[in-house]
Amino acid sequence: MTPLTIPSHPGEVLAELYRSPLGMRAVTLAKNLDVPRTRIERLVKGETALSVDTAMRLAKFFGTTAEFWINLQRAHDLARARKTIDLSDITPLSAA
Repeated sequence: MTPLTIPSHPGEVLAELYRSPLGMRAVTLAKNLDVPRTRIERLVKGETALSVDTAMRLAKFFGTTAEFWINLQRAHDLARARKTIDLSDITPLSAA
């Protein structure tokens, strides 16, 4: 069995595919999104999860969709959970 790869955190995607190519600092993006600078900094560092509010703001600003951003977070969270949550004591329900 191959080890699970953890998909990129949405903050990493934000930094590498959006901010860096534009040369945009966290403070500039935060002003454009009308959010605290620390929200963007913490997101990019992977210290916090992406909120629905931030997903909607990023989608509006970058011309993407909120679903794009939320799906990045969901995939990241689910992959991390699969690596850490032990489900071995759960027996699946079987049809009678």
